[in-house]
Amino acid sequence: MGSEGAFEVIAVSSTATECAVSTRTTRSGTATFSVRNSGPQITEFYLLGPDGLRIVAEKENIAPGGSADLTVTLQPGSYFTACKPGMRGANVGEAAFSVTGERVEVPAEDKQLFDQAVRDYVNFVKNEVAELQPKVEGFVAAYVAGDDEQARRSYAAARVHYERIEPIAEALGLLDPRIDYREIDYLAEAEALAKDDPTFTEWLGFHRMEKDLWVPAKDAVQPDGANAWEGWTPSTPEVRARIGSALKADVGALYDKVHAADFVTAQELDIAAVANGASALLEEIAVGKVTGEEDWWSHTDLWDFQANLQGSRIAFDLVAPIATRKGPDATALAASISREFDALQALLSTYGNLTDGFVLYNTVSRDQQRALAAQIDAVREPLSKITNTVLGAAG
Repeated sequence: MGSEGAFEVIAVSSTATECAVSTRTTRSGTATFSVRNSGPQITEFYLLGPDGLRIVAEKENIAPGGSADLTVTLQPGSYFTACKPGMRGANVGEAAFSVTGERVEVPAEDKQLFDQAVRDYVNFVKNEVAELQPKVEGFVAAYVAGDDEQARRSYAAARVHYERIEPIAEALGLLDPRIDYREIDYLAEAEALAKDDPTFTEWLGFHRMEKDLWVPAKDAVQPDGANAWEGWTPSTPEVRARIGSALKADVGALYDKVHAADFVTAQELDIAAVANGASALLEEIAVGKVTGEEDWWSHTDLWDFQANLQGSRIAFDLVAPIATRKGPDATALAASISREFDALQALLSTYGNLTDGFVLYNTVSRDQQRALAAQIDAVREPLSKITNTVLGAAG
């Protein structure tokens, strides 16, 4: 173990019941959590802040029998580690994790570039949230007024600005569950969510409104196979008013957080967070969009897909110039990622665009979905190495 940018590998074993981390304490510096999934379900690994809610860093979509690395710059402080087998429900194996030593300072030759990339990314996030707010207000107004045709037209467009910055929103405690949880995710975590926020006692956000606007058939099922009407009925006008008001308030809270003067320091945003954010947005596509689970009732997944792709590309483009300074291998890696991004965008563009709209995802064949998934994987594999490259870590 070491500090001053030293590179350490911390082993994590995720099973159905455990999230075993090889050490509960380490010194500040660059570290990689090497996560091995020995359980029967896809899993996620989290490094959480001292409140146990804020996500400092995460690695999603780790297949059974598979491994994945999460590289971070660890600053002194108290954290928690946890896994989420099945990627929904309560965290498993949540345990304290402490980092000692001195605060890590960026080498002088990198500091200006690192700081500028973080500033540019934060400015991008601020702009997206500023555009999100009025889109949500218009969507909510139509939904509350019962103008379902207009609300359906504005649903996908309103979500674009959120989906571009989703890793940032996910890091802000309970805002993402309130704004963007699907019904099955909420039900799996309802008890824990209410414990963390006693006012959070019902399913909220975009996807609740989506289900009201695209009412499922009586024999329809959820992504997990449960009956779509079990425990659910379409919202009354009074309930719509409450749900709509909650979404506007939560997006307002998101705006306030990202525009706060201490946003970067409070969230400990650094170059690793930007680089990891590029990978995290591709994971969002791989986990929910390609399967069709994200917008299960509206089938507007390709709008979210495009937004995630754009957000990922922007984060990558900000860190790519830093990576190319690390030598010819790093330059080749960045060029490879850029080519695969271009290929993925070209493939997605065959289904539409944000200006004219996309085809509904239930019209995309299984073979076409597999082709999209294959090209996502073609980007994900080299992109998974970008954080190590930017931080100058081996491995």
